[in-house]
Amino acid sequence: MPSLSAGKPILCKAAVAREPGKPLLIEEISVATPKCNEVRIKILCTSLCHSDLTLWSLKEPPGYFPRILGHEAVGIVESVGEGVDEFSEGDFVMPVFLANCGDCSDCKSNRSNLCSTLPFKLSAMMPRDESSRFTDSKGDLLYHSLHVSSFTEYTVVDVAHVTKVDPRIPPNRACLLSCGVSTGVGAAWKTAQVDEGSTVAIFGLGAIGLAVAEGARICGATKIIGVDVNPAKFETGKKFGVTDYINPMNDTTKSVSEIINEMTDGGADYCFECVGMSSLVEEAFACCRKGWGKTVVLGVDKPNSKLNISSHDVLHNGKILTGSLFGGLKAKSDISTLVKWYLDKKLRLDEFVTHEMKFEDINKAFELLLEGKCLRCVLWFDKDDKLLESNGNAEP
Repeated sequence: MPSLSAGKPILCKAAVAREPGKPLLIEEISVATPKCNEVRIKILCTSLCHSDLTLWSLKEPPGYFPRILGHEAVGIVESVGEGVDEFSEGDFVMPVFLANCGDCSDCKSNRSNLCSTLPFKLSAMMPRDESSRFTDSKGDLLYHSLHVSSFTEYTVVDVAHVTKVDPRIPPNRACLLSCGVSTGVGAAWKTAQVDEGSTVAIFGLGAIGLAVAEGARICGATKIIGVDVNPAKFETGKKFGVTDYINPMNDTTKSVSEIINEMTDGGADYCFECVGMSSLVEEAFACCRKGWGKTVVLGVDKPNSKLNISSHDVLHNGKILTGSLFGGLKAKSDISTLVKWYLDKKLRLDEFVTHEMKFEDINKAFELLLEGKCLRCVLWFDKDDKLLESNGNAEP
């Protein structure tokens, strides 16, 4: 049945960030109709990511206010704009911050996931026309976030940022694959291409670091070393395959790289930096094995941060240093594989969800993430929504 709201603006509730670092306000907003190459999505549930905290706290661009944050989500297509034939009303979909147009040379290549048609940027508007689809109750513009803006009942997303999802996966698990878990698992699977029997070192055991461990476990790594200053992270890490733990605070006589080089008889095959500190990237690179060692950077550092890497390590030791945006994944082709892995009980998603609550409690969820008391908190808009039943999704 055609949507009764198609072709009309929708009034709905959203969590609006009006000032940096201040609690979000639950407000009624207006969501415009989708334009050409856009879809309007009813968000079923959304999860919180540290990138949301970063953008929420910035007082200067790319911090923009008032703004609707959020980018880990899953929902139902409510209506489609002109020229959209890839999606239809009622499709179970996932919005993703990284574009995958499918037509440019990068999207057609298996060597890159960096779309050339809609390159990644920290814009606060829609990607094609740099305008907003949100207004508040006074008619004033509200900014977008990471091309998704999921802290609202309805959002408008470009088709290059949307992929269909197997409706057998519950929405409170599917939303995790919009960013963090996919980034970590993909970094091990796609970017590093971790091989069976290898040794892995992970700097930072937050959600992304643990997702790297999960990806490395799936790929068959036999030694997965977690580095973190919080010893409680090791117990959590065991669920995702972490076999060894290093707390840098326990041994001040040796650097972490020296300890790992000794533990691995010359360095780890693969090292992952998941915190966002140039000093940790340098440590990871220093304990990366000569000849074939690869260091993958996932953490987002401060603007204008620089790396000090030994040219000797690069030239004489053949080490590789690379970044990994969204884990090297292409949303429209690779997300389906991760969903299948979950449905086949190969990928552990359940263990990442430490809290679930109503959307109205979003500020409590922010506090939990700020205090380091959760991996992922899933927010539900309407658990009783009939759309859930019609798509075969389970209740949490």
